[in-house]
Amino acid sequence: MTTLVLDNGAYTAKIGYSHGEVSVIPNCQFRSKTARLKTFTANQIDEVKDPSGLFYILPFQKGYLVNWDVQRQVWDYLFGKEMFQVDFGETSIIITEPYFNFSSIQESMNEILFEEYQFQAALRVNPGALSAHRYFHDNPSELCCIIVDTGYSFTHIVPYCRSKKKQEGIIRINVGGKLLTNHLKEIISYRQLHVMDETHVINQVKEDVCYVAADFYKDMEAAKLKGEDNSLMVDYVLPDFSTIKKGYIKPREEMVFNGKPTAGEQILRLTNERFAVPEILFHPSDIGIQEMGIPEAIVHSINNLPEEMQPHFYKNIILTGGNSHIPGFKERVYSEVRKLTPTDYDVSVILPENPITYSWEGGKLISENDDFEDMVVSREDYEENGHLICEEKFDI
Repeated sequence: MTTLVLDNGAYTAKIGYSHGEVSVIPNCQFRSKTARLKTFTANQIDEVKDPSGLFYILPFQKGYLVNWDVQRQVWDYLFGKEMFQVDFGETSIIITEPYFNFSSIQESMNEILFEEYQFQAALRVNPGALSAHRYFHDNPSELCCIIVDTGYSFTHIVPYCRSKKKQEGIIRINVGGKLLTNHLKEIISYRQLHVMDETHVINQVKEDVCYVAADFYKDMEAAKLKGEDNSLMVDYVLPDFSTIKKGYIKPREEMVFNGKPTAGEQILRLTNERFAVPEILFHPSDIGIQEMGIPEAIVHSINNLPEEMQPHFYKNIILTGGNSHIPGFKERVYSEVRKLTPTDYDVSVILPENPITYSWEGGKLISENDDFEDMVVSREDYEENGHLICEEKFDI
């Protein structure tokens, strides 16, 4: 019996067999402006000749799976002969879903997994549970950890104790990578170029130039300097998809500080956008979202838990999800949490080697567990008892 592990995120799906490697694949469909009628699925994006003005069709809205037609097409592609060639009669699946998922979505998912695809067994689980499992597996002496999963739609902060989540400590902040990219699009459109349709390109810009400021106001002052004194200024060469396939940061020695820039290149000049955009993760109120920033939410979450457990959580803060790749993120989370906690507590923030696939690796480990058979719902169980058995078995 093989097990397929699918961490079904709103931006990318992390998928692979438990005995194999993981692939990170965009979990959406694309239409390009030029080839209007053709729809590209998942990693067929590499075949798009001209990705300017790519139109995204996402299965997830606001972090929940609502567009089943798109999700089905992506899954058909992933499970089909081009990708994983799943033999459903011989395969069980571990699939992730968001916290506080709606029961209507859970029912649809059960139905699709068992009735349409006919998997032999399924385990539905929160991605944080897999990350926690992975962490406890690597650090058997630890009993508690708090997972900060900062993804595409939200940031979730979830305390786990002995692999059980503490319901009273779960916090969701409605800030994720999608919001950062959209905000960067707005700023650039307002200041320089109209890029509201260029989600794909601007997302690349965000990944290439953004960083988290250690001291926001200090960097703000530095960003005001003119010309060559400004060490934060970056020229980003936009792709034209004929000669320049992918945008890149111009080397500092080639930057033109006065006069006309090189002909034939389209350049974005970025200064304070580089750190003002990721700052939203720490102060959502900057753009009018009345919520806590990540460090404050971590402390708030831990304070909702029994006092004798708190020190254990502070020294096991684990960052997962795509936004934790932003340079300076871990250091900033540490310094802010440190300021907010009592001095006699140790604080330690851990950024795994690959925060995006961390929970997938946890799923891989769970499938190798001896009690894995007891955790899943088999197809016979489902056909006999329907949706109820899933509600009972999965700790969602």
